[in-house]
Amino acid sequence: MVESLNIVVLMGGWSAEREVSLMSGAGVADALESLGHRVTRIDMGHDVAARLADARPDLVFNALHGTPGEDGSVQGMLDLMGLRYTHSGMVTSVIAIDKQLTKQALVPHGIPMPGGHIVRSEGLFERDPMARPYVLKPVNEGSSVGVAIVTEEGNYGNPIMRSAIGPWSEFDELLAEPFIRGRELTVAVLGDRALGVTELKPRNGFYDYDAKYTEGLTEHVCPAEVPEEIARACMELAVESHRLLGCKGASRSDFRWDDNMGADGLFLLEVNTQPGMTPLSLVPEQAKAVGMSYAELVQWIVEEAL
Repeated sequence: MVESLNIVVLMGGWSAEREVSLMSGAGVADALESLGHRVTRIDMGHDVAARLADARPDLVFNALHGTPGEDGSVQGMLDLMGLRYTHSGMVTSVIAIDKQLTKQALVPHGIPMPGGHIVRSEGLFERDPMARPYVLKPVNEGSSVGVAIVTEEGNYGNPIMRSAIGPWSEFDELLAEPFIRGRELTVAVLGDRALGVTELKPRNGFYDYDAKYTEGLTEHVCPAEVPEEIARACMELAVESHRLLGCKGASRSDFRWDDNMGADGLFLLEVNTQPGMTPLSLVPEQAKAVGMSYAELVQWIVEEAL
């Protein structure tokens, strides 16, 4: 029997991923209670520090996604309050949520990532920042929030029209990257261990926010049906990226693999320091594939944080 702890599950907040965070937090809280822990659920508002002080937890289980729960802000607050918490710390969170900073941290160490640069959204209405097809994404959002793929035959216009619906309407700056054709792969890492490789096959379009969190829109192939050398490379790169960024607890690394190029076609897209814990989430799915139940996964994350 595990020691009973007083645990706050921090969820919700006001990011674009609020609803996903609420689902993650509910699942985590239920699992913790089933394990005998005392749980306080906090939907994060601007009074969060006062509510945490009142709860006096042994541990905060951070089930927030996006800003400010994944970008170092909440981590810094918890550090100042002297509270222990799950997942990565402040510095790692600041770097990992920023896709450009992540490149600067990982590429010099040999981690293959797509090229790219920051562009002003206003400039997109005058000319393309690179040859089509290319990808535009917010620099510091997760869950494929605000991602657009700009192609020759797409309906955004050429150049992109001001009236077209896309991330340029919401963000002053975007990261432009060359589009990598091929397959979507992901790897969960617990500590220094990669759990496996999952291939994601969206039924329509690409693996965007809706495809991630709407049941039936994406097929998960776990383990991925890829050559052994590709699976091994994915897992090694995920563990090394986790280590280089200083991640703690669980992380998830997302890849694109151009299967026409063999091992040279494998590229890391990003490292998620606050991976989802919903019924459709990939870390629990990979944990289950290696014999770890959802509750066991939650307990492992708690013990790792302690």
